[in-house]
Amino acid sequence: MALDVYLNFNGNCRQAVEFYAEVFEAEKLKIMTFGEAPPNPEFNLPEEAKDLVMHTHMNIMGSTVMFSDVFPGMPFTAGNNISLTIVSKNIDEIKSLYGKLKEGGTVSMELQETFWSKCYGMVTDKFGIHWQLSLDNGETAM
Repeated sequence: MALDVYLNFNGNCRQAVEFYAEVFEAEKLKIMTFGEAPPNPEFNLPEEAKDLVMHTHMNIMGSTVMFSDVFPGMPFTAGNNISLTIVSKNIDEIKSLYGKLKEGGTVSMELQETFWSKCYGMVTDKFGIHWQLSLDNGETAM
């Protein structure tokens, strides 16, 4: 298990990632846009979201750094656009850490299955630190 960093941007993620890739001489990145995500019949994807970056990541000096744009209409505050991300192959570990981190905190997304993880959730702990927890079943894009 590793602790990763997740950076959010307000519509300029692609430019930021291209800049960081050049600075840190990263390999060619796979960038997934919101428009490339599997369609959800219960949600109509706004046109302005389709080309925004949903997820990409790179290795920067031995650390995994992940990136995305915030979804249109979601709050964005420069300086608060970072979260710590735990990716583990152990579902019990994910559940335990999530349970502990949410005590006195605020749940953004309950642990649930997503198209990229069998167990994923987001929480802000009681100190205001944003966390993402994701089960790595060997198929995850994270």
